[in-house]
Amino acid sequence: MSDKICQHCMKRKVNRPRGLCWGCWYTPGVRDLYPSTSKFARQGVGVTAPLAGATRPTAAHPGTPEKLEVLEARAGRGEALWHAGDSGGDLS
Repeated sequence: MSDKICQHCMKRKVNRPRGLCWGCWYTPGVRDLYPSTSKFARQGVGVTAPLAGATRPTAAHPGTPEKLEVLEARAGRGEALWHAGDSGGDLS
């Protein structure tokens, strides 16, 4: 068993991930104060907080230079890359 002390309450032994005791782990909001240290945790942009939605749709068709410019601009602003109203590629 570990002799480490909970990093939140500093009273009880650690028995949950993130260096927390059972009580602190299940207390609402406490777990979110301490980042995961697991190498298997989902990490990266858009995992902890959803990306802002794209502000407006584009008529540019998929694969065109215009569409790629729109995607680059959205990524640069931290928006979601796709908008429900984007052109679906119907070239007829």
